[in-house]
Amino acid sequence: MSVEFKASETLQNLMRAFAGESQARNRYTFAAALCKQQKLHVLEAVFQFTAGQEQEHAEIFYNHMKELSGQTVQIDGGYPVDLTNDVVQLLRYARHNEYEEAGTVYTAFAQTAQTEGFPQIAASFRQIAPIEQSHGDRFGYLADLLENGKLFVSDTKCGWMCLNCGHILEGTEAPKLCPVCRHDQGYFIRLELAPYSGMLLP
Repeated sequence: MSVEFKASETLQNLMRAFAGESQARNRYTFAAALCKQQKLHVLEAVFQFTAGQEQEHAEIFYNHMKELSGQTVQIDGGYPVDLTNDVVQLLRYARHNEYEEAGTVYTAFAQTAQTEGFPQIAASFRQIAPIEQSHGDRFGYLADLLENGKLFVSDTKCGWMCLNCGHILEGTEAPKLCPVCRHDQGYFIRLELAPYSGMLLP
């Protein structure tokens, strides 16, 4: 079934996805600021990192609407209000929202786009869905660590990296202060989770 793009449900879904990704980016930026206030700098970095990826997703969906440049697309939609000072809860809210996008929303949007004759748009929804799944997995893992007092403590010896200066050490707990740059414990991340550190692991 081929549908005119301007009259399609796919166009509506693209704008809904653009709005959702844009709002997710802002929510994660707000969450990062809260983490910074609470000296959870590693979580601040994760929220900012994810916010950047959500911005890219928004741009991908936005660019699919290029032929309607200068026009307005009216949509309806519901979007979450995730306001709390509890970082664990923010992480769990984020996990829920990412899983919803990955598991139901983008799957349905992809199917609609395919049915209406927009395979490239369907591919974007299908490709981005597992990225959102990985976001949800990451948020859930970090929520569990924080809730269980394990964000900076490990049951077994492991590597830790200071995200500020890059200092690496081994132990069952990240130091209260980095011995190199003197930044606080909130900058430390398990080496296995640190960016670009795969080649440093045994």
